[in-house]
Amino acid sequence: MAARPPLVALKDVRLQDGPRPLFDGVDMAIEPRTRAALVGRNGAGKSTLMKLVMGLIEPDAGDRSVQAGTRFAYVPQEPDIKGDTLLDYAASGEAERWTAESWLTTFGLDPNKSTVNLSGGETRRAALAKAFAEEPDLLLLDEPTNHLDILAIELLENELLSARFAVLVVSHDRAFLNRVTQSVHWLEGRKVRTLDKGFVAFDEWAAKVMEEEAESLRRLTKRIEAETYTFYRSITAQRTRNEGRARALQAMRADRAERVKDLPRELQLGVDSGVTSGKLVADLKGVTKRFGDRTIFKGLTTRVIRGDRLAIVGPNGAGKTTLVKVLLGELEPDEGTVRMGANLEPVYLDQSREGLKSDMTLWDALTPGGGDSILVRGHSKHVAAYAKEFLFQEGQLRQPISTLSGGERNRLLLARALAKPANMLILDEPTNDLDMDTLEKLEELLESYDGTLILVSHDRDFVDRLATSTIAMNGRGDIVETPGGWTDFIRQNPGFLSPPQPAAANARISGAEPAPASKAEAAPKKAAKLSFKDVHRLKEIEGLLETLPVEIAKQDAILSDPNLYSRDPAAFDRAMKAAEKARAQLEEIELEWLELEEKKAALAS
Repeated sequence: MAARPPLVALKDVRLQDGPRPLFDGVDMAIEPRTRAALVGRNGAGKSTLMKLVMGLIEPDAGDRSVQAGTRFAYVPQEPDIKGDTLLDYAASGEAERWTAESWLTTFGLDPNKSTVNLSGGETRRAALAKAFAEEPDLLLLDEPTNHLDILAIELLENELLSARFAVLVVSHDRAFLNRVTQSVHWLEGRKVRTLDKGFVAFDEWAAKVMEEEAESLRRLTKRIEAETYTFYRSITAQRTRNEGRARALQAMRADRAERVKDLPRELQLGVDSGVTSGKLVADLKGVTKRFGDRTIFKGLTTRVIRGDRLAIVGPNGAGKTTLVKVLLGELEPDEGTVRMGANLEPVYLDQSREGLKSDMTLWDALTPGGGDSILVRGHSKHVAAYAKEFLFQEGQLRQPISTLSGGERNRLLLARALAKPANMLILDEPTNDLDMDTLEKLEELLESYDGTLILVSHDRDFVDRLATSTIAMNGRGDIVETPGGWTDFIRQNPGFLSPPQPAAANARISGAEPAPASKAEAAPKKAAKLSFKDVHRLKEIEGLLETLPVEIAKQDAILSDPNLYSRDPAAFDRAMKAAEKARAQLEEIELEWLELEEKKAALAS
C-alpha cells in the first residue's frame, strides 16, 4: 500500500530568534488522519512551530509544502473568545451555525451564553467546539486539557479518537497523550525527531536517544583532547604549520560548543518543610458545607496525618477549593467538626495566578518588598540567581509578566511558593502549562517532601504518581475517599463522577421492582461504644490538645527575645525545657488521641 502524501511537510526549516536560531534544519511531516504529539521543553518553540505548520509565520530558510485545499483549525494556549454569545463566537469562522451549536452542546455549553466572564474551563471548551465545528483537515491543539476537568478531558479524548481529521497536539498531560496519539514529534536541540509510535513508547525511546547523544558528545570530547595533544606536541605539525589540521580541530571545538549550548538546563527545585507540624494535620467528623440551597458536600469524615499526600478530584465547580478551605480552617462547616493540628505553616499555589499582575515585571514578582534579594528558605539570595534556578534568563527579569508563556508564569508561581518554608503545601492545578521535564522535577521534589501535600488536579497521571489517598467530589453533594491515586479511585468507585440516571429509568432497564428492605436493614444492630474510662481519657486529651499549643506559643514568644540568654540564662533554660516538654507531650497525646479515635470508629462500624 502506497504511503499517503502528507498534509503538511517542513524540509530543512530554519528560524532565527535573536542571536541563536530557534530551529536549525527542522524536518517534519503530518499525514492525513493521524494523531501526533509535539513535545519539548518550555521555550523550545513548540507554539512557534505550530504557527509555522499553519503558515501563520514564514521560516527564514527551508521549505513548507501543503496539500491543496487543506483546512486548518487552531486552539491556542489562551483562546480569545469574542462575540455576543458563544454561538456567535463558534460560528465566526468557517462553521455553519447549526454545526457550531451542536458542538457547543456536545462540550456542555449553552450556545446562547454570553462570552463575558467565562471560566477557564468554559473558555477552553468554547474554543474546542469552534475548532471541531470548522471540520478541518488538520486540528492543532496547544495545551487543550488546561482548565478542563477530568470528564471534559475524557470527552475530548473520545471525540479525537473518533475524528476523521489529523491532529497535532502539544500537551503536558501524559494520560491524555498515551490515549490519543499515534506518533510523537520531539523538538529538542533546535531539530525535530519523530517516533512512529504513540506517546506511551516515548520515554524509553527518548532515553535511548539522549544516551546516544551523550555518548557521541563524550567521543567528540575525547577526539578533541587527543587531537589537541597531537597538534601541539607534533614536531611535524609545528614545522609544516598544518593549516588543515588546525581548521579541523577548530571545527570540532565549535561543534562541541554548539552541542553543549543545546544541552537542556536543569531546573533547580527545592523545598524546606520548616518546623515539624503536629502528627495530626486535620480531623473532620461528619462535615457538611452548603452555600444557600446547594450542598457542596455532606457527611465527610476523614483524618489527614503529617506526611499524607491527599489528592482532591472532581468536575469544575464541584467545590474542590471550598473543601480545601474547610480543611485549612478558613471556612466554617455548616455541620460537623474540624480539628486543626498544631504548628501548621501552609503555602498555597493558586491556579488563578492571583497576585501576578500583567504589568508587573518578573523582578517585582519575586521581590514584592523591593530590593535585589529574596529570602529563599531562610537564606538571602540575589533575585537573578534564584530566577536562573527556574530557567529564567537575566534579560527576562525586567520584562512584564504579560510577555511570559503559560509555562513560564507557572514556574514563576512555583519560585514564589517554594521560597517559603512550609510544612504543608496546597497545590491547585500545578501542572498547567508545565513541560514534562519540569513536571518530572516537581514530582521528584514532592515525592521526597516530608511535609503534608494537598493536591487539587485534573492530571490523572500526576495524581497516580503522587497521591496516597484521593477524595472525589461529583458536584451533587456526594464525596468519597479512596486509598491511592486516580486509577485506584476509578476501580473502586465506577460511575461516581458520571451524571446520574433517573431512578425510574434504572427500574425500566432492570425490569425489576426495587427489593423491600429486610428486617435486618430496617433495624441495624446497635453499635458498640468506648468504655467509660476511654471516653473520660478522650475528653482529657481533647482539653490538652487545646491548651498545649497555647503553652508552646507562650514559651516560643519568650525564647524569641534575642537578649534573653545573655540577660538571664536560667530563664532561657527554663523556657527551652518547657517548650521541649510541651512539644513532646503534644506529640504523645496526638498519637493516643488517634488510637482512641480509631478504636471508636472500629467499634461503631
